Amino acid sequence: MSTYLILKHLHMTTAYLTVALFALRLLLDAVGKPAWRQTPLRWIPHANDTILLVAAISLLVAGSWNPLTQGWLLGKILLLLGYIAAGLFALKVTVSRPVRVVAAVLALLQVSAIFHLAMAKPVIF
Repeated sequence: MSTYLILKHLHMTTAYLTVALFALRLLLDAVGKPAWRQTPLRWIPHANDTILLVAAISLLVAGSWNPLTQGWLLGKILLLLGYIAAGLFALKVTVSRPVRVVAAVLALLQVSAIFHLAMAKPVIF
C-alpha cells in the first residue's frame, strides 16, 4: 500500500474517532456524568487529534496540495477552526447549559460540513 493511502486511512480513522470521542463526552455531560474529566477520556482525544493533525499535514506534503489554491481544503481548515472553538464552549463546565447545547450543535454541524468537503471536494472558488 502506498504511503499516501496509509496516511489517508490514518487521517480518516482518526477523524471518525475524533467525532465519536467528542459525541461521547457530550453524551456523558448530558446525562450528568462529568466524572469522565478525571479519566483517560480527558486526554485521549487530544492524543488522537495530534495524530489527526500530523496525518493531515503529511497528506498535504505527500499530495503537494496548497490549501490556498484548493477551495475545499481551505474550507475544511476554516470549518476546523470553528469546530474547535464551538467544541471548547460545548465542553466547558463554566458555560451555561443553553450555550453549551448551541455550541455542541454548531460543532457537530461544522464537522459534518468538514466530512462533506472531504468526500465531495467541490470546486468552491
